[in-house]
Amino acid sequence: MTDHEVLHVFCGPDGGHGNALGVVRDGAAVPEERDRQAIARELGFSETVFVDDPRRGAIDIYTPGLRLPFAGHPCVGAAWLLGADRLVTAAGVVGVRHDGAFTRIAAPAAWAPPRTLRRHATPAEVDGLAVPPPGEWIYAWAWQDEAAGTVRARAFPGRDDGIDEDEATGAAAILLTAELGRGLTITQGRGSQLVTGITPDGLIEVGGRVRRAG
Repeated sequence: MTDHEVLHVFCGPDGGHGNALGVVRDGAAVPEERDRQAIARELGFSETVFVDDPRRGAIDIYTPGLRLPFAGHPCVGAAWLLGADRLVTAAGVVGVRHDGAFTRIAAPAAWAPPRTLRRHATPAEVDGLAVPPPGEWIYAWAWQDEAAGTVRARAFPGRDDGIDEDEATGAAAILLTAELGRGLTITQGRGSQLVTGITPDGLIEVGGRVRRAG
């Protein structure tokens, strides 16, 4: 197994939960896309990121089954680990802001892979959902407090790659923020937390707390 680190991204206020992220710091040691894909599949995290140039913040992102030009939780995790002020992804340059306990990234909503945003009436309804059959990437959400901008959400990738439910999903949070046109505080999965906003130039910002596993 290639040397890697494991981070938890979008941890809750108590530092718990968060979505596991595999990070291969020495991306140059695994130059071929097929080998990176095999490693991501073997690790089995929702995403694994390969650091190709830590000085430039150049990264490459994989799920267990495919390469992604951009994804939220790998970018937030890599930005925190590298202390970067920007990242270079296959989709383009991602802005980074370190804000106390939060690491935030900013990108166009158009970079986020498509997801079905499915609104439910109550948080309890979201909590009670069963994992749907594969085939559609579903982000189920409900207002906790609309005036305060707080949301309860769960994510079901539907890719049939071993990830039945995604604990915390930056790209889907970006899409929901763009659709609603406002910043949000999202509680997702078992207790992860994502914070979002809209920059003056129209980019969507998503961020959260990051910690090393263990």
